Amino acid sequence: MSVALDPGALNRRLTLEAPVEIADGAGGVTRSYAAVATLWAAVEPIAARHDVVAAAAGATVTHRIVIRYASDITTRHRLRDGAQLYRIVTLRETVRRRFIEIRAEQRNS
Repeated sequence: MSVALDPGALNRRLTLEAPVEIADGAGGVTRSYAAVATLWAAVEPIAARHDVVAAAAGATVTHRIVIRYASDITTRHRLRDGAQLYRIVTLRETVRRRFIEIRAEQRNS
């Protein structure tokens, strides 16, 4: 993706979600996610594989997502585009901290 530093290529609105953990009363936690920001992004699928997760066949699609630099995004966050969820796998800052390149996975059933 040659979004490599073209702000005009950030043409998709994604919601950044952070995990929220609440004690379940039995010594564990229940995790949900809360929206924390809306970001402009460039999204490009780069690989797909067929697999079985929890006895359900489906496909996992790997995406390269580029957003403007933000220092507080981690792999604990996830991105949402409507009903589509992207699990953040890796983050890489670009030159001069203008952008972050995210490697993310989307699971399709």
